[in-house]
Amino acid sequence: MSIYKKIAIGLISIFLVGIFLNIGLNYWIKKQLPIIIHEKNNTPYKINYEKIEVSLWSRNIHAETLLVNPKNEPKDSKNGLFSKIESITIEHFNIWDLAFNDIIQAESIIINKPRVILYKKGEKLLNNSKSIKTQIVEPFRKIIAVSNIYLNNGSVDVVSLDSNKPILSVKKIILKLEGILITDATLKEKIPIQYKTYALVLDSLFYRPSIFYHINIGKISTEKNFLKINNFSTLPQFNRRDFTKRLAKEKDIYTLKFDSAQIKKMNWGFKNHRFFFKANSIVINHFDANIYRGKMPKDDLSKKYLYNHLLRNIKFPLQIDTLQALKSKVVYEEEIDFSKGPGVLTFDQFNLRATNLKSGFGLKKTDDIKIKVNCVFMKASPLDVDWSFNVLDKKDSFHIQGVISNFDVRAMERFSKPHMNASFTGTFHKYRFNFYGNDNISKGNASLDYDDLKVELYRKKKPEKVAKLKSAIANLVVKNNSNDKTKTADVELERIQEKSFYNFLWRSIAESLKKILI
Repeated sequence: MSIYKKIAIGLISIFLVGIFLNIGLNYWIKKQLPIIIHEKNNTPYKINYEKIEVSLWSRNIHAETLLVNPKNEPKDSKNGLFSKIESITIEHFNIWDLAFNDIIQAESIIINKPRVILYKKGEKLLNNSKSIKTQIVEPFRKIIAVSNIYLNNGSVDVVSLDSNKPILSVKKIILKLEGILITDATLKEKIPIQYKTYALVLDSLFYRPSIFYHINIGKISTEKNFLKINNFSTLPQFNRRDFTKRLAKEKDIYTLKFDSAQIKKMNWGFKNHRFFFKANSIVINHFDANIYRGKMPKDDLSKKYLYNHLLRNIKFPLQIDTLQALKSKVVYEEEIDFSKGPGVLTFDQFNLRATNLKSGFGLKKTDDIKIKVNCVFMKASPLDVDWSFNVLDKKDSFHIQGVISNFDVRAMERFSKPHMNASFTGTFHKYRFNFYGNDNISKGNASLDYDDLKVELYRKKKPEKVAKLKSAIANLVVKNNSNDKTKTADVELERIQEKSFYNFLWRSIAESLKKILI
């Protein structure tokens, strides 16, 4: 026999052995996979699939129509996690680990169209923050370990068994998570896995953090150090009457919306088991905020801390170099009772820029937080405000100054008539205020030049009719103009501890106007 025939026979033999070995291993692995997935599955979930294919040449496993259900599922109701997955592809698995260690060790897993529903007791998203780690990450780690996860077109719903209402709903999830590491050490951390890079896109999100509010987001996209949110809203669950009835004490009701927000050069995570968040900039576009306070419930007499104190006592490192709100709107409404309607203050074309926003955690020295606002007040006049304070100042000192120009005071009727039973006419050509304060007291001065100020007071029982005698007396008391001169007043005012910073500012302004006008 020639050498060429021997080589040919040898190659054919090796090829045939390879084929038979591949067929045998494929058969054996297909028999082994159900044992790993079913018999040696120590997770709280049972896993079933319609079809599975294994290729030793490419070292890929492909499964179709997977169902994940709780092992102890009640017969008459649903409780726990349920999932249906269109297909899963496991790429470049380790044959040795699968054959002898009963674990699917692979380079990547591609999950297509997973639909996950979690039925749970209570109204909280997580009753225990460690439940994801102990009930999902750690158990499944004993079945499969991969370096990369790619999830396409997923959805997650969390439903409360108590109210039968959704707590969370996320649609069209696309996730890329690469460089994954799960060890006994990482499982002890707040985030139980480590990773090198990630990218996440959510097409829509609904979240109900409490019985009072729900959050809607149109789209979220994030990767490594960037986050963008589109079409955000936080909305009350009830109308104002019903919301107010549910309050034991006075509390603001918030309706918040914005078109988009971008966070750049973001760095977050846990260090020594403590959360931290840093960002170079946060820019919010077309922020629309409505703050409503009904005065019908009892006063909340608890101390209201100033922003120095609130930031100083945040229990984790927080740093935002620049925060901006652009082309926005803020509306404040206050209602004594439902018969008159609320008093309304509006701030349109609202632009805010804040720098050096920080918590006080771990700091021994820091620069002042500086906030600059420009807007149109009551749809009538430009308003500019500069505000600064230091989070480490335990006296909670602040400095705030501002100016409003060419203000037609008739615009105040939307607030003054329902709130003060009064309306005004006249023009404030320029009003300036400059106040220094702390947790106890505010001092400063204000100046005003104005013309043709007149007051109309209304009857208490018939607020649509003018109280002519009272109005006449009020106009005798009020100085109707400044006679082409700027009038000034010094202000010193004690803070009411159970009132907010904005109440403190408003009272300081009102005190200065009282001294100038009367």
